[in-house]
Amino acid sequence: MTKRPSKPTGDDGEQPSSPAAALAQAIMHAVSSIPGTTEPASASPRERARSIQTTAALKAAAVSGTLALPPGPYGIATVIPDLLAVWRIQAQMVVDIAAAYGKSASMSQEQMLYCLFRHAAAQVVRDLVTRVGGRIVFQQATMRALHAIAARLGMKVSQRVVAKSVARFLPVLGSLGVAGYAYFDTAQVGGTAIGLFEEKAE
Repeated sequence: MTKRPSKPTGDDGEQPSSPAAALAQAIMHAVSSIPGTTEPASASPRERARSIQTTAALKAAAVSGTLALPPGPYGIATVIPDLLAVWRIQAQMVVDIAAAYGKSASMSQEQMLYCLFRHAAAQVVRDLVTRVGGRIVFQQATMRALHAIAARLGMKVSQRVVAKSVARFLPVLGSLGVAGYAYFDTAQVGGTAIGLFEEKAE
């Protein structure tokens, strides 16, 4: 699969500096290279996918909760690394679920964006898909369109960053809250992936 450039730049060629723009760049990086998988196709794909989903959600919760342990400003500094780590776990989960359904070879950036962010920003990713009969058809997006979607997602995610930053001022309880959110968020991504790969997607 051909990789697309993952770092949008402004008109002057410099890298974006605002939090939302930095998050948009991170989102593009997260989907620019589809991870590999050793997961074999399963005779019971739904059951196996649920297991993959639970394992990934627990892993995301552990990573996110651990990064949220440092209090105050130290914890705030871990918000972006936390998001990046969780997105990597979720991306791997999506590919493993696709593999359980025997569909990992057809994974695209559009499908990855859809799976990672549909639950949190359905309006942003809706232009990636069209329903034709009983099938979900993915539109191949141009780089310009992908960057535009990532920019809108960056704005959405930046609002979550504020909430996560506040939680990091609450020792222990804040960490548990962040871990719980990472678990729920990853489970939602897994549910989207399972729904997608159970349908006829093109």
